[in-house]
Amino acid sequence: MFETVMPMEAELSEVETALSDPAVHADQSRARILGRRHAALIPVVNTYRRWLALAGDAQAARELGEDDSDMLAEADRLDAQRDVVAEQLTRLLVPRDPLDGKDVILEIKAGEGGEESALFAADLLRMYLRYAERCGWSTEVLEAEESDLGGYKDVAVAVKTRGALDLDTAPYARLKFEGGVHRVQRVPVTESQGRIHTSAAGVLVLPEAEEVEVEIDANDLRIDVFRSSGPGGQSVNTTDSAVRITHVPTGIVVSCQNEKSQLQNKESAMRILRARMLAAAEERAAADASAARRSQVRTVDRSERIRTYNFPENRIADHRIGFKAHNLDQVLDGDLEALIQALVDADVAERLAETPPA
Repeated sequence: MFETVMPMEAELSEVETALSDPAVHADQSRARILGRRHAALIPVVNTYRRWLALAGDAQAARELGEDDSDMLAEADRLDAQRDVVAEQLTRLLVPRDPLDGKDVILEIKAGEGGEESALFAADLLRMYLRYAERCGWSTEVLEAEESDLGGYKDVAVAVKTRGALDLDTAPYARLKFEGGVHRVQRVPVTESQGRIHTSAAGVLVLPEAEEVEVEIDANDLRIDVFRSSGPGGQSVNTTDSAVRITHVPTGIVVSCQNEKSQLQNKESAMRILRARMLAAAEERAAADASAARRSQVRTVDRSERIRTYNFPENRIADHRIGFKAHNLDQVLDGDLEALIQALVDADVAERLAETPPA
C-alpha cells in the first residue's frame, strides 16, 4: 500500500540536496521550479512517514499488550489514528493540477450591460484585491482600461505569493475556479426607474509563466507603440508609451498603457502574453487527456456562466456546485474563503472518485 510514495522520498532527497546548493539559487527560475516541487513532495512524504511510524508504534504496543492490557487499548487507538492518516495520504496522492503552485494573472473584462458591466468589473477587481490581501499575497495592476463612470472595460492584475510556497494556498490553486462569466443582478446607478438589471463580466485566470516555460521568438512578435488614452479618449500623456504586442503565429494581442514608460508597458505586456500562451498550451495538451484534467482547463473558459451576484437578496450562488449564501456584501469585501474552499473540496472529491485505490 502507498508504494508510489517511495520514489517520491528519493526525489525529495534529491530536490533538498539541490536546494542546499548556493549555485542553484543563482538561477532564480530553476530555484523556483525546485521550490515548487519541494512544496509538492514534502506533505506527501511527511504524511507517509507518519503513517509508517504509527504502524510501528501500534505493533510495539500490541507486543507489550501481552503483559499489559492497557497497551492493547493504546494499539487500537494508534490503529484508528493510522486510518485517519491513511485517508489524508490518499487525498494527497490524488493527481493534482501541475500548475497549482503558480502565481496568476487575473483578467476581468466587462461584458453585457455597458457601463453597469464595467462598474461590476470594478467590484470584482476590488473583491479579488481584498481576498489577496487576506491571503497575504501581493498584487500589481498590469493594465487597466477605465470606463467613463469609473468602472473597468478591461483590467489585468498579477497576484503573487509571498514567503514559503504552499501548493494548497498558492494563488492559482485557490483562484483557478474563478474563471468564467460572473452575472450580477441589481439596480444600476444609471437606472432612474429603480428596475433590476442583469449584466455580466468575464474573468480569466492565467497561471503566470516563467520565461523558460514559454519560448517566444522575437521574430514572431509585432510590436506597435501609440499614445495612451483615458476615458472618453482624453490624452493621458504626449509620448508614445503605450505598447501593443501581437504574437503573429497565434494571433494573440496584448496592449498595455498603464505606465509612463514604454519599457515598463512592454514588460507588462510580455508577462500577459506569456501567461496566455502557457494557458493555450495547457488547453492543447489537455485535449486528449482525462475528463478530470479537461475540467481544470474548462474553469478558464469565459463562455461558461459560473456565478450570480444578486444584490436585492444579498445572495451569491455558484451554479457549478450548487453553493448559495446570503452574505454577498461580505464576499464582495474579499470574504471568499468559504466559496473557494467549497469549489476545491468538490474538485478533490471528483478526483478521488476517479482515482484507483492505493
